Amino acid sequence: MSASFLFVCTGNICRSPTAEAIFRERVSSGGLQYKYDSCGTHGYHIGEGADSRTVETALSYGVDMSDLRARKLTRDDFENFDYLIAMDAGHVRIMKDIAPVEYHRKIKLLLDYTNEHAGMDVPDPYYGARDGFDKVFKIIEAGIDAMIESIR
Repeated sequence: MSASFLFVCTGNICRSPTAEAIFRERVSSGGLQYKYDSCGTHGYHIGEGADSRTVETALSYGVDMSDLRARKLTRDDFENFDYLIAMDAGHVRIMKDIAPVEYHRKIKLLLDYTNEHAGMDVPDPYYGARDGFDKVFKIIEAGIDAMIESIR
């Protein structure tokens, strides 16, 4: 049986779709079978594609995320996924407020899988400069690689 992962950020147009796309690229190229998705804690962008700066950055690293569409976190997600991976501590708090207590153990902070960035938030590049998207991609990539290593 394979594990399932849900990557969570605020609007599901920058950080969490980046995490989903990197995860998808890593597990498909490694022949690993997992269920995965991404969503936002808020429904600001439901049905929209990822931010164009996010898509362009990912493509520059050979990761295509043009098919991903934003959706909002639901209560069912806590039952349907084994791991709910938050991009920052604010998302962890929101998810724990929504989730029944028995599912709190499934909620993880992405960078806790890394040694270098454990306990840190993935910064939100949305309101920042263009180079912030590149930095965030690399941080998420490190988190995803460490997470995959820990579950193998």
